[in-house]
Amino acid sequence: MQLKVPPGIVVLAAIALLFGSVRLLPQLSVAFPGQSLLALVIGIVGLVPGVQGIVAFYRRKTTFNPMSPGEATTLVTEGIYRLSRNPMYLGLLFLLLALSVYWGTLAALVIVPGFVWYMNEFQIKPEEASLRDLFGEAYEDYLTRVRRWI
Repeated sequence: MQLKVPPGIVVLAAIALLFGSVRLLPQLSVAFPGQSLLALVIGIVGLVPGVQGIVAFYRRKTTFNPMSPGEATTLVTEGIYRLSRNPMYLGLLFLLLALSVYWGTLAALVIVPGFVWYMNEFQIKPEEASLRDLFGEAYEDYLTRVRRWI
């Protein structure tokens, strides 16, 4: 199974699991002072790399369709892509973290790492294989310089 489920659907499923855990397992929820503010800060921090990633692709006029990495016309390595090979997925991760904090669910200790694992195995690795085929040595060099997430 490679590139079968769009990342947006995966993150929505993770959000549903987090929300479901809040409703079905309230004993796994915690509350603390400043919880909403912390969630807001985490959400904003995550929004920055996600938006920067989209803008970088738009500026270089290449696709950011995660289901068709083979349609990329340019290898984007500048801007936020100097720090992370997957800033859009990093943004989604921060969204999950923000919601986890907002809802106070300890189920996030399983769901969020599960999201990262799934994205690595079924989205990022296939994308990397496609980009390796497309951009060859330039992409291999990029892999040695920039980490997958952060």
